This record gives sequence, structure tokens and C-alpha cells, in this order.
Amino acid sequence: MTSSAQQILKTVYGYDEFRGQQQAAIDRALKGQDSLVLMPTGGGKSVCYQLPAQLLEGTALIVSPLIALMQDQVSALRELGVPAAFLNSSLSHEQQRDITTQLRNGELKLLYVAPERLIQPGTRALLQSLPISLIAIDEAHCVSQWGHDFRQDYLALHELREWFPGVPRMALTATATALTRKEIIQRLALTDAETLLSNFDRPNIRYQVQAKTDANKQLELFLTQHRNEAGIIYCLSRKKTESTAKRLNQQGFTALPYHAGLEPDVRAESQRRFLNEDGLIIVATIAFGMGIDKPDVRFVAHLDLPKSLEAYYQETGRAGRDGLPAEAWMIYGLQDVVRIRQMADESTASEAYKQHERQKLDTLLGWCEITACRRSPLLTYFGEPSIESCGNCDNCQQPPLTRDGSKDAQKLLSAVYRSDQTFGAAHIIDILLGKLTPKVKQHSHNNLSVFGIGSDQPKQTWRSIIRQLVVHGCLRADADRYGALVLNESARAILRGEESIELRIDADTPKRLRATGSGKVRSTATDADIDTADLPMWEALRECRQRLASEHGVPPYVVFHDSTLKQMLTNRPLDLEDMLSISGVGQSKLDRYGEEFLAVLSGVG
Repeated sequence: MTSSAQQILKTVYGYDEFRGQQQAAIDRALKGQDSLVLMPTGGGKSVCYQLPAQLLEGTALIVSPLIALMQDQVSALRELGVPAAFLNSSLSHEQQRDITTQLRNGELKLLYVAPERLIQPGTRALLQSLPISLIAIDEAHCVSQWGHDFRQDYLALHELREWFPGVPRMALTATATALTRKEIIQRLALTDAETLLSNFDRPNIRYQVQAKTDANKQLELFLTQHRNEAGIIYCLSRKKTESTAKRLNQQGFTALPYHAGLEPDVRAESQRRFLNEDGLIIVATIAFGMGIDKPDVRFVAHLDLPKSLEAYYQETGRAGRDGLPAEAWMIYGLQDVVRIRQMADESTASEAYKQHERQKLDTLLGWCEITACRRSPLLTYFGEPSIESCGNCDNCQQPPLTRDGSKDAQKLLSAVYRSDQTFGAAHIIDILLGKLTPKVKQHSHNNLSVFGIGSDQPKQTWRSIIRQLVVHGCLRADADRYGALVLNESARAILRGEESIELRIDADTPKRLRATGSGKVRSTATDADIDTADLPMWEALRECRQRLASEHGVPPYVVFHDSTLKQMLTNRPLDLEDMLSISGVGQSKLDRYGEEFLAVLSGVG
């Protein structure tokens, strides 16, 4: 079976070698065994179930949470010559009948279905009448009630063991801590499942986190390094996605908002354009992104703090799926912390769940403020060994400066204490700066001994100090009292001078370094690795790909990834046999597109 799997990898997918735990996952499926597969986004999870589905008798059932993901993967499989389909609400009754007929005739190797559709009696009866070869549960972290993206419909999937006895099941995810992995296996009732854990590291992604000062200017400066590149910008609110997209369009970018409040046809059109057009930016809430296989997303930016490291890793993982340099950029401030804590506190969930969410937020905040390598604690969080330095994050490339902030911390904590711990950051800073505002006069805070003692520091520095003291656990922002700053027990030792505290010095402007997989700095975007003399041929290959994609009704990357085009440019294959040696060129794509690209390379196209 292994030799057959190797042959399909080459002839269908165009690759010579398996990556990570792909072969181990395939072997278990072929032996009829369950498994939990953890691979980073872009690590090749889909091959783990798509390939054995082609070797086993019957139809593989793929449980997937999003229509867009199903459509994307089915389009890609058909381009590879693999018979696949999906069943969901986007299909007409006639289309659903056609797929049912194909299933009964044994014409499909893979069927994608959403969990809510799967548990319907009619769908279950249909599938139980068929020879099901394999069941793959994608985005399996959705079953975890402690995870970052819990979905109620996933809880019924444990019944698959009874509905399809003896059929191997494979749960797959890109994001799961040790606790979440254990819960996935339990909730899905996987039998003697082996956990196949690939390296979580995405070395081509450069991580950068900055204090939020002027968000609009910071974003504009960041995007000047990413002109004509595809990217995703995440915001916490729907209103902010729309205002940000509008402003970016005024600045000459092509940007579209995306959130759950938009009409379904508007969201679908935005997603279609993002997949098919070059250089388009989506400004979105977390409603966008899961299952997006677009490989050439060059950056993911966060204008607001996500809820956890899991959410951050999942969202940033949508960048650089092609293995080429990409960037994960985030700005955050005290208000983000207050808002997310307030959302957790106002939840109707149990107190245990709320406490778990607070702990996850605290972990994320600690990661944001770290002064050492960012990649090391990110990997450690997911159970991987720590590393000394990755060379491809902001802290490694430009180590942040720190200072003894004990005296400033004492001033600030004292101002909070002497104003009765009932005011927010803005008012405390006004007291420290000696500003005689109406609110200061109303409460006679100009008579406090701390009034004006912080006038030697600018307002932005005091905001940074407050943010860092919150992260260190000395302060908390009370969501029930509109963000009023309250002292924690650990503040006592600093106020008494019994403990010192190191504070990082925030950079005034975004760092302009560009990412590479090796930690080197690059100067341009999509064409970074293309010699000037080769640019005309590079553009000709891309134009050929765009034309063929339009003719076949698929996104350009479904024809070939940028990495495949770059190898064509470097190797300059002379005939179809040479072309087949290019990574990503399988027999089906060679038959469909080989002559077209050879014509371009020979100067005939």
C-alpha cells in the first residue's frame, strides 16, 4: 500500500515526498485505524485523508464546517482528476439529486458534508446505505468546549462510531493544546487513536506585535510594505471592519469588509474575489478565514487583540501557506484588554469557563509583552520544545529595550490608590500629568499629592506603563465599572519598594523589516526572489495561469501555486517529461495545462 500511496502522491499531486506526519496518518487510515492529526495550517492536512480515499474501496466522508471550504477543496480535487462532491445548502434540489445518484453508482471517492447536515436522518440513511471507506473530521478543535471555536453541531459526531462501525476515523486540526487534544479524542469517541503531531512552527511567518498608538497611521505604514499583496486584517467589531475597508480604499488599496452581518451573497462575492484576484485585502471579523486555502496571503494583521493564543495562531496561520515569506502583524492596547475581559465576564457561561477564558487572555497578554523570541513560547504553548532564537520575529531582529520602571510604577499605582480605585486610565493619566480637567476639578484630585508627579513622561508612556502593569498582574481593569483601575495584591510589594519591575520601552514607529523563512530581510513583495531579467517571463506565467483559471472557473492557485511557477521559471522545462519533474505538477494538471505553460516558457505563448 505504501508504494501505491507514494505513486498517487507523485502522479496526482506532483510531489516526491510526504511531509511531517502525512505518511503515518495515511498508513493508519489504510489499516482501518483511528487517528488525531495535528498539522500547522498549510502543512498538508488534506492529503492525509484525500490520498487514502483514492486507494480504499467506497466513498470517504469528509466532515467540514464551512461551505467555502468544501467548494474550494472539491474544485481543487476535480482539477487533480479526483471525483469529489459536496452536499450543502448552496446546491439546488436537482444538483443534490445528481450527487445522490453519483454516490449510489459508486462514482465519487470523496463527499464533503457539514456536521449539521450529517446528523439529519435523511442524510444519515443515505450514507449508511453506501460503502463508506473513511471518515475525516476536519477542524476537529470545534468539538472542544474549552477551545477557541466551539461549535454545537460537532458534539453529535461521536455517534459516527455507531453509525459506521469499523470505518476508520481521522480527526484533523491545526490548533490544539494538550488539553484540547484529549478532549477531541474523548468527545469524538476515537478508538485507540494515535496522536500524530507535526511541528507547529511556521518559519516563513514573521511575528510582530506593537503597542497601539495611532492605529490608522500604524496600519497605513505597515501596508506601504505590502502594496499589491493579498492580506487579511482582523478587527473585533463589524463597524470597524467597514470603516477600515473604506479608509483603505481611499488610500489606494483594494479592500473589502467581511462580517456575519452582511448579506450572504455579499459575503460570498467578497470571498470569491479574494480567492480569484491578486492584491486584494479582506478586512474582517473572525467570521472570515476558516478553511480558506488561498496560499499567497502575504500578511495577516490584527487591529485588535484576539481572544487567545490558539485564536491568534489559527488566524495568522492563514498567511504564507505556500511557504514563501509572510507576516503576522498586530497592534493592541489597554482598551482591547478591557473589552475582551468584559466580553468574558458578561458571558452566560459557567464561572469555570469564564476563568479558563481569563487565563487564556492572560497568557496571550504575556506573550505580547515578552522581550525575548516570540516563536519559542508560541511553540511551547502547543507542547513543542523551546528554541533560543528564531531570527524571524520583531524581538529577534530588533531586541526591545527595557528599563527599571519601579519608580514610575509606584507613581501610577499610588495615583490609582489615592483616587479610590474608581477611575479609568485616562483620568489617572490626567492626574499624573497635572492636567486641570473638569473631571479632575470636580473630584478635587488636583489637591492629591500625586497630582503632576508624572509630568516628566508623555501620555503615551503612561498608557504603556498601565498596559504592562495590567499584564504583570499589578492592576486590573474592572469591566463592571467601565474599566476602572483596581490594585491587585501584587501591587503592594512594588508600592513599598520591596520589589522592582522591568518595563519594555515601546517603539515609536512600526519596524520596517520584511520577513523571510530564514530570518533574512527582503525588500520587495511577490517578486522578491525573481531576477529583474526574469520578470517578463514571470509575469507571462502568471498571466497564463490567470487565463486558464478563468476558463476553468477556479482560483489561480488551484491551477498552480506561485512556488510551482517559480520552479518552472528556474528549471525551464523543455518538454512534458521535464514539466512532470516540477513540484506540484501531477499527471492530471500536466494533461490539462502542460502544453500551455511550455508554450510560454519557449516564448511561443
